Order: sequence, then structure tokens, then C-alpha cells
Amino acid sequence: MAGTVNKVMLIGHLGDAVKMHYFEGGNCIGRFPLATNETYTNKQTGEKVSTTEWHNVVVRNKLAEICEKYLNKGDRVYCEGRIKTRQWEGEDGAKRYTTEIHVADMTFLSTKNEMESSPRREVPEKQPVQPAQGANTDSDEDDGLPF
Repeated sequence: MAGTVNKVMLIGHLGDAVKMHYFEGGNCIGRFPLATNETYTNKQTGEKVSTTEWHNVVVRNKLAEICEKYLNKGDRVYCEGRIKTRQWEGEDGAKRYTTEIHVADMTFLSTKNEMESSPRREVPEKQPVQPAQGANTDSDEDDGLPF
């Protein structure tokens, strides 16, 4: 392969509300933690083990504003973006690093507001289908269909 790929796809739950940072010129950044879970059975003990991985998600400008408006802690989202590591100097003068997911595309899978405000839909019970009066119910006769 001639090129390289830096692509991340995550489905998870927000660990906190979106924290916004605004800059001169009208640009903004939103940040929030995203939790992804993995559940498996331990082969030696037979018990289920669940692990959670936390991701630092960064959204920019219009997407950040939309996330701030509609997303809350616990909401489930699909994020697609790239991994980016940044470096800064801590208060003690030591270099610090953090790995972030810079999101380019996002789909809201469920929001708490949506779940609480929408009425629950009940599925109607299936009613048995009655043949119409005078309908031919004999399956041996040709019904005129070509197949």
C-alpha cells in the first residue's frame, strides 16, 4: 500500500457533557470523554468480564455547537475521525502527552432527551387474516399469476 491511513470509528456513550472553548474569530472546540465497552468471558473462571476504554473526543466549530446543544452525559453516538497526539508542558515543567480522537463525522444514535420525550410506541397485536367473502381459497386452482 502506497499511503497511510489514520481512521477511527467508535460507538460509545458520553462520559460527561460537552465542554466548549471559544476562540477569537468565531471558531470553537468541544471536548468530551467517550466510553466504549468490551465484554468477554474469562476462559479460566467462566465469569463475564467487562472493560471500559475512555477516549478523549474533540469536535470543531459547527459540529461542536450541535454536540453542545443536543448531547448529554450518557448519550450514545457514532464518531468517525482520526487519532491525534498533542504535547504540552505541565506546571512542573515536564512534557505531557494526550491522545485525542478528532471527529469529522458523527451520528447521534440515542439521546436522553429523545428517549424521555418520545412516547413509547406499542406494536399492535397481529390479527389473523380472514379471506374475503367469495374468495377462492383452493390452492390447486390457477390464480392467473405467471409464477
